[in-house]
Amino acid sequence: MKRFRRLRTNGQLRQLVRETRLDCRELIYPIFVAEGEKIKAPVDSMPGVFQYSTDMLEEILTEIARSGIPGILIFGIPKHKDEQASSAYDDNGVTQQAVRYIKAAYPDMLIIVDVCLCEYTSHGHCGVVRNGKILNDETLPLLCRMSVSLAQAGADIIAPSDMMDGRVSAIRAALDKNGYTDTPIMSYSAKFASGYYSPFRDAAQSCPQFGNRKTYQMDCSNGREALREIADDIDEGADIVMVKPALAYLDIVRSARERFDLPIAAYNVSGEYSMVKAAAQMGWIDEKRIVMENLTAIKRAGADIIITYHALDAAKWLKESEE
Repeated sequence: MKRFRRLRTNGQLRQLVRETRLDCRELIYPIFVAEGEKIKAPVDSMPGVFQYSTDMLEEILTEIARSGIPGILIFGIPKHKDEQASSAYDDNGVTQQAVRYIKAAYPDMLIIVDVCLCEYTSHGHCGVVRNGKILNDETLPLLCRMSVSLAQAGADIIAPSDMMDGRVSAIRAALDKNGYTDTPIMSYSAKFASGYYSPFRDAAQSCPQFGNRKTYQMDCSNGREALREIADDIDEGADIVMVKPALAYLDIVRSARERFDLPIAAYNVSGEYSMVKAAAQMGWIDEKRIVMENLTAIKRAGADIIITYHALDAAKWLKESEE
């Protein structure tokens, strides 16, 4: 008789034959930077997550630097919003100022910047709007201006999340033209129109003022289309591709891993985070056990990079397991 249980007899054996291992160096922590001063505002729908003004970032940056997590993903929240998202590509905008501050204070910290217009537009959509329609080609020049401005500020990786067609090639050309040929693009290649984003929209103050984002974000029913989106972004020059959300789309992560050899990121999004936090607060689950199981599942599916609001806790737990 085969006895698979022989290798499960004790912790040392289980550790010895473990196939998937998490490492805090594979984690990225998202942060929300709000324009203003003395801001450390809790996000009610995301326990443990805050909006910070640049002058209040030191505490969280110190914690990140000590954790072993290599980098952050920045979302900016400006005071001024308009239809053309002018604060997004303002060289003195909230995100640009945050990037310069962080790069000066923590030069070794990897800074990834989200490139999208939704946090900066008065209507909350990810592109230029005319007569109620989100315009694709008219949006691309603004994304390019935003990308170049953030690269000039010192961003290490440009991460477009808007889901406009052709934006990777447009941004790549703009970066190259302005001398940023070595700045990588991490594209939100397969970003689905998901119900899991609701807490994020509270945090980033980016809820659409009309309609929804289903005309540009992907239909959650479509897997083959996701692979076409990823392939197209690779052809356009993406250096890293992303699947978002992570847990409900592990099949996409797995299919992408089997088909493509680029680094693959998966975003463990706000709704996935908040559900775990809420259940843990009610005493219904063991938070540590669930978080580590979820992150392991994301890595086992094939992700090389995991963007998660659990990153700081996970890094602490991983360190404890090594001691």
